[in-house]
Parts: sequence; C-alpha cells; structure tokens
Amino acid sequence: MTQIPNQRHLFDIPEGVAYFNTATMGPMTKASVEAGQKGLARKLHPWTIPDTEFFADTERLRPLLAELIGADTDGIAFSPSVSYSLAAAARNLPLSKDQEILVLEDQFPSNVYTWRELAKETGATIRTIGAHGNETLSDALLGAIGPQTGLVACAHVRWTDGAILDLATIGKRCREVGAALVLDLTQSCGALAFDVKEVQPDFVAVAAYKWLLAPYSTGFLYAAPQHRSGTPLEQNWITREGSSNFARLIDYTDNYGPGAQRFDMGERSNFALLPAFESAIRTVLGWGVANIQETLGARNTALAEQLAGIGLDCPPAAERGAHYLCPLLPESVPADLTARLKEDGIFVSRRGDRLRITQHLFTSDGDVEHFIARLGHHLAG
Repeated sequence: MTQIPNQRHLFDIPEGVAYFNTATMGPMTKASVEAGQKGLARKLHPWTIPDTEFFADTERLRPLLAELIGADTDGIAFSPSVSYSLAAAARNLPLSKDQEILVLEDQFPSNVYTWRELAKETGATIRTIGAHGNETLSDALLGAIGPQTGLVACAHVRWTDGAILDLATIGKRCREVGAALVLDLTQSCGALAFDVKEVQPDFVAVAAYKWLLAPYSTGFLYAAPQHRSGTPLEQNWITREGSSNFARLIDYTDNYGPGAQRFDMGERSNFALLPAFESAIRTVLGWGVANIQETLGARNTALAEQLAGIGLDCPPAAERGAHYLCPLLPESVPADLTARLKEDGIFVSRRGDRLRITQHLFTSDGDVEHFIARLGHHLAG
C-alpha cells in the first residue's frame, strides 16, 4: 500500500471551500462530469446511437464494479439505490415466523424499513442490536447471532459514528447458524477494502454517490451464486436472453441473461449517468482502494489528534472505519454549529450528538488547519 498525494486538481473545489462531507455526497471529478456531459449529448442526435450502445456501457462497467468488491462479473446487477437493491434481496430471502432479523441500533433507514416490511410479510421478528459497556458493535452483533437468526442486515461502517463491523467473522457466524447476510456498503465501498470471497454475503447493496464519487441514482447489487436464479423486482426486456437482437424482441422468452443480470433495473442503459459512473469507478480503481484506505487512515489519525487538542475525542482507530471521524460533541455545543462552519466555508455533518467528519483525497492541509481553528473558536464561544 502507498500513500496517495493530494488529488484536489482533479476536482472543481475552489480555494476557501473545506469539504469534509463525503459521507453525505462525494464530489465528482471534472473528468466524470465531462464524461456524463458527452454521454448526455448523444441524445441530441438519437439517430446516431447504434443499438449496441444500449449494452456497451454496462458491459464495460460490470467487471469494474465486480473488481471493487472482489466479486465475479456475473454477480453484479445495476441498481439506482440501496432501497431497490435491498428490496430485491428481501424478495429472495425466505424467512419463517420463528426467526429473527438482526439490524443495528441507529442503522440507516433504508436498511431498516425493508426488513420491517419483510417481518410483516413473514411473521419474523426484528431485533435491534446495540453495544453496551466496553463491547464493540461487532461483539454485540456476534453475540446476538444464534439458531433463531434468519437474517443479518448491516453495514461495514455505521453511518452515524463510523463504527466498523468485523464482516469476515460475522459472515462466518452467519454460515454456522444458517442465517443470510445482507450488507449495505454505501459508506465504505471505495474507501475500505472488501472481498466477497472472504465475507461470503448473500447480497450486497451499494449506492455510488458517496465514496465512489459517482452521480446520484447510480449503484449496484451483488448477488451470491445461490441467489442468481431468483425473482427480480422488474420484468424488463433488456435483461432477457437475446435482448440485443432488436428485430426479434417479440420472440418472448422466460430466459434471462447470465448471472445476476435478471436483477438489473429497468432502463439501465442511461446514456448520461453510466459514462460518468464508469469514469468515477476507473478513477477509484486507479488510486487503489487499499491505498485510499491507507491514505485516509493516516490523515484521520493526525486529524483525530488535532481534534483531541480542542477537547473532542473520536472513537479509537480499531473501532471505526479508517475514513471516518465522528467525535462526541459537548453538551454546550452551539445548536447551529454546522451552519456557523458553513459560513466559514467548512462543510461537515452532525449526526445526533456527534460531528461527522469525512475528508477525502481532495482535502488539503490548509483545509484541516482552517477547520480546526474555526471549530475550536465556535466551541469556545
């Protein structure tokens, strides 16, 4: 692994803007925006778009998405959102009324509402897991998985505080008790190394507009081999066998394309979003996810020390994602702290009683110095 030098030149982030909010919305690179603009412009002259263009972008992009998570290309399907991907997973995971669905305390809503509905449909019980005392979130979840567990739904890092889950151990425990494992990697994919071969989840959902620096409404679903003959949410034409032969689309077939393609969303051939999506993924892969993790981890270790210097303590490095800092705020913190920081040109999020600080490779030393100075000022005032 190697440290990556600052990449701000690839982005359109003006001087005076200190953006520490990747976990809310990752900025796109200038190259990705240009690729999207060129793709959108194709529809100015639709007569110039050959039939093959409905397939070319996805054929290039699917293996790149697989590479991100150590998967095979056949396991990847295109999805516009995590909720869409999780709905597809829920449709293909049978549960019985005596089983439990385990979710985490303060889990992202999309990864809770889906399972509440599944519990209503099947009679299964939702059980919410939180850490108590000195135990880690992983310890709490592992201790809850047992013979009654039918499904575990969680993230790699929790969105509110960056708490990291030991997914390899959790995956092993799920297999021991015969429970399904469904992951939302939106807050980690592209910033933390992950390999489906090590974790062996049933389904993985990823929204790409955060750490993958891609457009909104882009993302993907991974389906494990045992689920690739399942039932998709939609019955669209392009996922069917032989769909590239436009002249014979009326030769209706019940057969799907290979692998997880049956789970592809309708109108997957988005001429504007897919080129921008592809550009973003190529950039992330070019940097190397392990290198991104190493670089952000080192920068956040230094930033955590500076935060401690102004009285803000972050969770220990071993208990959080390397790309995440979420110090606990004092009770006396101004209610409009993030608004004040915004006036200073500093963009962060507040999640409950924590400040969520998520820098990326575009963050400069000057950004950090400005942030610490102004944050210290507002906390002291």
